[in-house]
Amino acid sequence: MKGNAGSVLIVEDDRNQREIVKTILVKEGYYVEDAETGGKAVELFKSGSFDLVLTDLKLPDMDGTEVLREVKAQNEPCHVIIVTAFGSIPSAVEATRLGAFHYLEKPLEKDQLLLVVQNAVNQVRLLRDNIMLKDQLLDKFQLENIVGDHGSMQELSRIVRKVAPTTSTALIYGESGTGKELFAKSIHYNSPRKGHPFFAINCAAIPETLLESELFGYEKGAFTGALTRHIGLFEQANRSTLFLDEIGDLTQAMQAKVLRAIQEKEIRRVGGKETFKLDVRIIAATNKKLEEEMAQGRFRQDLYYRLNVIAFTIPPLRERITDVPVLVEHFLRKLNDVHGKKKSVSTEALRLLMGYSWPGNVRQLESVLERAYIMGEGSVIEGEHMPEEIKHDQGEGLAHQAFRHQVDYLIDSRLTAAEYRLYLYLSSLDPGDARYPELVEPKKVIERLNINKDTFYTGIARLRELGLYDIKPRGGQGRGDPAMLPPRKHASEISD
Repeated sequence: MKGNAGSVLIVEDDRNQREIVKTILVKEGYYVEDAETGGKAVELFKSGSFDLVLTDLKLPDMDGTEVLREVKAQNEPCHVIIVTAFGSIPSAVEATRLGAFHYLEKPLEKDQLLLVVQNAVNQVRLLRDNIMLKDQLLDKFQLENIVGDHGSMQELSRIVRKVAPTTSTALIYGESGTGKELFAKSIHYNSPRKGHPFFAINCAAIPETLLESELFGYEKGAFTGALTRHIGLFEQANRSTLFLDEIGDLTQAMQAKVLRAIQEKEIRRVGGKETFKLDVRIIAATNKKLEEEMAQGRFRQDLYYRLNVIAFTIPPLRERITDVPVLVEHFLRKLNDVHGKKKSVSTEALRLLMGYSWPGNVRQLESVLERAYIMGEGSVIEGEHMPEEIKHDQGEGLAHQAFRHQVDYLIDSRLTAAEYRLYLYLSSLDPGDARYPELVEPKKVIERLNINKDTFYTGIARLRELGLYDIKPRGGQGRGDPAMLPPRKHASEISD
């Protein structure tokens, strides 16, 4: 079993020296393997996983710097420490130039050895954690992880996929809670800038005087309390992405300063004289209609045109209510993972959720579901666990009643989450689209929805049974009109 302290590969042709160092490190909890030649060390490194390589400079078959080159060529998080009895400034400089973490001279002192090894291993572990977190971020903000099967969301995914690889400025419209920052992050983490951190600021949440300092930074002594230099977000986001949320709330004075930074691609810190050239991608968002703001003289026209290169609107949840079950499934899975439980949502609770208008959009849905999850003691979230506003605000009118009829039919049909997503996907396709035959190919659908083959064919059979999908005997595959549902049946009349 590997030691908890870290893993070390010792490369030393002197057997006594090798055993002494190995004994010291093993007693400190390190997992240690050893090799007497550089060639064997390279083989062990390629077949294993090490935090540190501790190699002698003079080896029988190759130089220690050659071992260093081979280790670095594998592009794995691992440090190399060079040890030699023939210490010299040129050899130390060369080893450092090639990427050695440290350079130790023989005879080795135990305390110094342990200190250097510990520092090297700790740094490698931090590097591994950093890589893991970056991978998790990249995975989290993949376009496939944007939840929503409604046609408008699929169109937004297509836009983001086209916009992400470019350097163009993007402007995102949407009500509060629709997920504007999520889309901004998706653009960043699917762009060439994904290796750099994503920076964001809410322009409406910070007073103008502080906002200028946050965006552009300031020099020491620029104002009372400026005891040290502060680097602003524009500088921090160099070669990365800066998300300006609620940009419609900027004052005219701040609009002019932001415009200059975007237009000239340079900034000057508050209280400073030097200008700094920057490469920052700007993504802005607002819940206001900027065209109306311009007409009222509250938003600069020139800034609007600088921002409005690529613009799109995230629809409110009430306009894509068919995404509610998909979002519920997503949030419920997260809550079950966090709490280690397996709760589900009842038919009545789902009816209530789909009948509500959601003024707070997806953010409100997530909060409501979390509250119901916590308040409900059983394994099923019932309608009684919903807040009062959800129970009482259940829309009226003929259009809403027709929609509720369709919703109730789908719920009473007891479709699984996968079958429901399959239905939404198929019903969003246009048979008149030239790509339609390709889009309904089983392989394409299975990949798009991330389901297995059995789930696909079982789902198709289920939808056909309910009259929600029709494969015509001629002209290939087709679909029935999703609005033309069979007469509503009672739940007990429909098989599970």
